[in-house]
Amino acid sequence: MNLFMKKIILAFGFCLSVYFASAQSGYNITINLKNCKDTIAFLTYYQFDKTLIKDTCTSIKNGRIVFKGKKQLDKGIYSLVSQQKSIYFDFFIDDQTQTLELQNDLDANNIEGLSAVNSPHENVFIDYLKFINKQNTDFQLYRNTSVIKTKKDSLLLNDKQRELEQRIQEYEQNFLTKNKSTFIADVLNLKMEKVLKDIPKASNGRPDSLLVYKYYKKHYWDNVDFQDDGTMRNPFFYPKLKKYFESVIIANPDSVNVEVDRILDKTKQSSLLYKIMLSHLIYTYETSNRMGFDKVFVHIADRYFKTGKAVGIYDDETVVERIIKRANLLRPLLIGSAAPDLSMIKAEDFETVKKMGFEAAKTSEEVTKIYYSNADALNKMFSHLYSVSADFIVLVFWDVDCGHCQKEIPKLIDLYNELKKDKKDVKVYSVYTLHEGDKYLKYIAEKGLNDWINVYDGAHLNNVINKYDVFSTPVIYVLDKNKIIKAKRIGVEQIKDVIKEMELEYKLK
Repeated sequence: MNLFMKKIILAFGFCLSVYFASAQSGYNITINLKNCKDTIAFLTYYQFDKTLIKDTCTSIKNGRIVFKGKKQLDKGIYSLVSQQKSIYFDFFIDDQTQTLELQNDLDANNIEGLSAVNSPHENVFIDYLKFINKQNTDFQLYRNTSVIKTKKDSLLLNDKQRELEQRIQEYEQNFLTKNKSTFIADVLNLKMEKVLKDIPKASNGRPDSLLVYKYYKKHYWDNVDFQDDGTMRNPFFYPKLKKYFESVIIANPDSVNVEVDRILDKTKQSSLLYKIMLSHLIYTYETSNRMGFDKVFVHIADRYFKTGKAVGIYDDETVVERIIKRANLLRPLLIGSAAPDLSMIKAEDFETVKKMGFEAAKTSEEVTKIYYSNADALNKMFSHLYSVSADFIVLVFWDVDCGHCQKEIPKLIDLYNELKKDKKDVKVYSVYTLHEGDKYLKYIAEKGLNDWINVYDGAHLNNVINKYDVFSTPVIYVLDKNKIIKAKRIGVEQIKDVIKEMELEYKLK
């Protein structure tokens, strides 16, 4: 072959590669729906915990809907959404289905007529959707026509539901086997539960529930590709992740920290999946109502945000700084930490401190000047948290005029009297968060709180709002005799149980 012919062949090959590359660029989704009266339709996709709009068709003619774009669609599960914002059906998009033609020969809302004209593999998924739809429709019909009057009727309904679940499981397992190494099989894998089938008996003769749990946890994430952003573009990944952290793993902050790292380590740090999961996890544990789980928030902030592994997660990069600042504030207040000391003024010394001029001061410089001018007298008045000696210390921050405090403080008074009656070595370090001493003294006198250690920040020295994260009142902490935080941000009704647990700990030491 001469040099001229070689050049022609190479040039021809180059043209073909350019042609195929251009043919594969962009997307073209054509959908023909019989009896569709919509004038607008939406192409949406699942992404983690959200459903997002990808495209809109505003020129529907005779039920023909076209979505077209110059950039390829991300791999994931997409939905055709009607003008009324209801989903007609789901379908998947991967590299091979960027050009896709779907049709429904029956009715827009009847999935039985749905098919893919140019993708046999899409039809495999559509057949799965039809199967699930039929199983659910049949069961709903059975339930709606059944008359539940006796226990036997309820058992029959339960048996019918188990039969349904068994049929679906068998179908899905078959689906996975036949469609290995495909995107849609990966999606279905997220939906399916991995359970131990042959359960041995434990030493007590009953099914070994511990082994069942260990197997379930160990295989929970089998064959889930955390390296692929497409893993989160379906309706199954987010609920699965949520269930894992809420129900599957042990509800202990240290255990959660291990699992957070284990999951994030499976991803690429530059990936969208990593960024979305990290954002979700930091928010989840910053706002968690579970006592002590702010430890997870601090762990995530320290390991990922302070080390530069959270770059690009937020459009506003100052969010990262705020998270780090919040973690720094909470770190000294974690369960098991030594409580920060407080140097407060006793309520009975209100008039004396008032005459020093603290309340009239308008700047921090004036406050500082007044403090040093009266340092000797103030040092004699200070009531330090660390000078309190008791097995159980209830530290409460509250305000006389706070509506919730007016309900909780009387409950705390009753509980305190009950604990003292039971010979518990308990003391209440009561911190008034404002500076209206007359109101405070009046309340103390009226409610008989003279047995409490009643204090306030008369010298403006402590900044309790930041030191103890008091953004609302009342806030209750329970400390042990060494001033270790054992509980925090709890209701009065929980204090008794906390003290019982502490008593058990004291006995074991």
